[in-house]
Amino acid sequence: VQLVESGGGVVQAGGSLRLSCAASGRIFGGYAMGWFRQAHGQEREFVAAINWSGSDTYYANSVKGRFTISRDNAKNTGYLQMNILKPEDTAVYYCALGGRTLLLVNTTAGVDYWGKGTLVTVSS
Repeated sequence: VQLVESGGGVVQAGGSLRLSCAASGRIFGGYAMGWFRQAHGQEREFVAAINWSGSDTYYANSVKGRFTISRDNAKNTGYLQMNILKPEDTAVYYCALGGRTLLLVNTTAGVDYWGKGTLVTVSS
């Protein structure tokens, strides 16, 4: 399985970006999906997760109310809509697939597949 993120870029504080995660193969719909981020010099951290059907979502407190995770299994693609961006959101954003949703929340322990990441830079 290959995961390819896109949609990163440079945006001013208060702006929005929509990240996409395209998955190869036909297993996407059977996996939970998560978004993680890693700022320069810091550990990779959880951002959001969604179960295989899209009915359950989870967010880090730092992004709750500003970011929305979603997925389209027919297109083998997941999304992260990011609004009201802040400079502290600057990071490389990674999508991931895992067999159990709760093992993606606040941990990387449940990740089976990683993308290579896309850089988001929020200027003040």
